[in-house]
Amino acid sequence: MPSIKQLGAALLALALAGTAAAAEIHIGYQKSSLNLIVLKSRGLLEKKLAAQGNTVKWTEFAAGPQLLEALNVGSIDFGMTGDTPPIFAQAGGTQLVYVGYEPPKPQASAILVPADSPIKKLADLKGKKIALQKGSSAHWLLVRALDQNGLKWDDIQPVFLAPADARAAYESKAVDAWAIWDPYYAAAERALKPRVLTTGEGLSANYTFYLASRQFAAQQGKQLQQVFDALSDNDDFLDKQPRETAQILSKAIGLDVPTFETVVSRRPSFRVSWLTPQVAADQQRIADRFAELKLIPKTITVKDIVLPPQ
Repeated sequence: MPSIKQLGAALLALALAGTAAAAEIHIGYQKSSLNLIVLKSRGLLEKKLAAQGNTVKWTEFAAGPQLLEALNVGSIDFGMTGDTPPIFAQAGGTQLVYVGYEPPKPQASAILVPADSPIKKLADLKGKKIALQKGSSAHWLLVRALDQNGLKWDDIQPVFLAPADARAAYESKAVDAWAIWDPYYAAAERALKPRVLTTGEGLSANYTFYLASRQFAAQQGKQLQQVFDALSDNDDFLDKQPRETAQILSKAIGLDVPTFETVVSRRPSFRVSWLTPQVAADQQRIADRFAELKLIPKTITVKDIVLPPQ
């Protein structure tokens, strides 16, 4: 498997002439962007960029779909999402490319119901209101859960809400269930004591993907290489210092340390790698199913926007 530094070198090979000038890299992240949040908190990228006169601007988003919409309009250059947002973005015409991924983390997302809910199994979701972020990894988890339990998408009442609003609806029992990912899932476990109908285990790999605008990947290969060099350095800290990682995340996001210890424990690794043919094929299956359900406007070919090893 090529290393992250090799990935950076491949991106550098794409750079156009004259891109060595100083630049500000705009990076989007969300509360589930653990690698990026720790990178930001430790200041590693700023140090690497400063040597070439480059700077970084960080912007937080509620979820992946909002982040990729910002990438679409040029507000950010680079970011991290789960598996489903780039599929919706590609189908919508966003000019983006996959530039890396982290290993699967199926335990890091779940479908929750209140402890006293009459819903006991996934088949009981028929006719129920389920809160979720449209176009998020939770969207795919819910589709898979329905498919595996003999239900159609039209058998439920999806209520599309950003995570904070979805939690409020769940707590007030305005919805019957909630499909959600970490750290919101872990925070709800600690505070609300829900019953977990299912995690992504056996349903969704729940990959983390790193994405860039096509223009940025083509024109700013040197700056993108610096991002991946910093991520490579950060990986060692994340894998070897889980307690310190949880403390950094707690301070940055505002949830308690035990919540983030749970979040970190549900991730086998933070190592960023090239997309393999298998990972691209997994993404294609998600895209094909969303197209079949007419939840995206057209069929897409995922490999068309996967940056290949150089």
